[in-house]
Amino acid sequence: MSIIEGNNFYSDDASHLAQIIDQLNAGIWEYNVSTKNVKWSAGFYAILGYAPGEIECSYNFFLDELLYHHDKPIFLKAIHTRSADQTNTVQIRLLTKSSGYQWFESVTRKWEDNGIAKFTGSLVNINKSKILSLRSAQNDFLFAETGTIAKISGFEIDVPTMNLWLSKEAYDIYELNDQYKLSIEDAVGYFEPQYRPLINDAIDNAIKFCKPYDLELLFRSARGNLIWVRTKGLPIIDDYGKCVKIRGILQDIDSIKKKGLALQSSINSLNDQNKRLQNFAYIVSHNLRSHSGNLQFMVNLHEESESAEDRAEVFAHIKSISSSLATTVEHLNEIVMIHTETDKERKTLEFEGVFKTVVSALQSNIDSTNARVEYDFNQCPVIEYIPAYLESIFQNLLTNALKYRHPDRPPVITCRTLRDNNHVYMLFEDNGVGIDMERYGDKLFGMYKTFHQNSDAKGIGLFITRNQIESMGGTIKVDSTVNVGTKFTIRLV
Repeated sequence: MSIIEGNNFYSDDASHLAQIIDQLNAGIWEYNVSTKNVKWSAGFYAILGYAPGEIECSYNFFLDELLYHHDKPIFLKAIHTRSADQTNTVQIRLLTKSSGYQWFESVTRKWEDNGIAKFTGSLVNINKSKILSLRSAQNDFLFAETGTIAKISGFEIDVPTMNLWLSKEAYDIYELNDQYKLSIEDAVGYFEPQYRPLINDAIDNAIKFCKPYDLELLFRSARGNLIWVRTKGLPIIDDYGKCVKIRGILQDIDSIKKKGLALQSSINSLNDQNKRLQNFAYIVSHNLRSHSGNLQFMVNLHEESESAEDRAEVFAHIKSISSSLATTVEHLNEIVMIHTETDKERKTLEFEGVFKTVVSALQSNIDSTNARVEYDFNQCPVIEYIPAYLESIFQNLLTNALKYRHPDRPPVITCRTLRDNNHVYMLFEDNGVGIDMERYGDKLFGMYKTFHQNSDAKGIGLFITRNQIESMGGTIKVDSTVNVGTKFTIRLV
């Protein structure tokens, strides 16, 4: 084969067609299977950046020098089609003179001229559109990958029809096949019951008042997995300000949410421990110092007293102060022991057995006050706990209920247990004088804090009870109304 100068199509009858194609930023070519002769139009050279005759016009030069080697198989497959009058379109990369490899669309057709097989084809530069397509596909891929990594999905509600569209990632969160059609009611039904009114109200407000929403809710997937999700909706309005669509995201935030909740729980626990430490420091710095100061004063006074009667009176005060000091030290020791005994072996305890033991010990108090003590441990009859702690909790709560009974009615005290998921709860209620929670709520569990004019009140029982419960990983909450009664909700484990 030789280098063809000019447009060798112009010597043929099809020259006028080649000229038209040349003006369209495209080129045509012809390949004779028998002679291996190749013809390229002027436009063929031009779209590659060459002038006619500047490069060799040959079959081998095209395959070896112009066609990108990875694209050879697809191009040869189009060339070697078996049936006549069959058109094949492929996208290939060709080496241009000044712009490197660019994308071209090659349309090839096989035909016969007096029994001689020939191929005719066209080339069109599609580099810009191909690059845009590749970038779009890459962006789509990155968007999808980002959504998968961040566990973010999309949804759209068409307001006139109230049809719901969910992305594939949303179906992944629902753990459903993406061929399954969900209505809005169906989709909302996967949220936990207590959260369904929130999402329904958010959708209604978005439609009626064009209000966006951003909620964190508990969600149960089709496979029963309970997770936290974030759903965010943005109303799309028409020219008249009416909401026509709601577009938004649904995101699995379970890991982040649980870490946040755990962190908040740790912060709350640290705050509580700090308060207990402040109480402890107060006792050590104030009460012990007060006792020691009073004791030193009385000892000095005893030494200065001349009469036996004065000395006897001062010594009586010394004994009283000494007794009070011993009680304070005992309380401090008990508090310290709570935090050192949590490593003690837990045992399987029956609530009823421990409760009856405490009731038996306080029977005389119960009888003298005509109290009615009721219990129900059927929902959760046993617990793994430190025996001394459970007995102490029962005793402190029962003693307080009897001590702070209402003067106008006999005490009614109830205790029951229940299980919620992996937690064991105890509910303890009485109909006593109650506590002003607005006034004393933040001081209720303080050491040596009392809120009633009762000579028996020491202000240590609830402080110790709370320390015991929290040292075992539990919580205690109080609801109380003056002259109505008090309810303790205790999560034991």
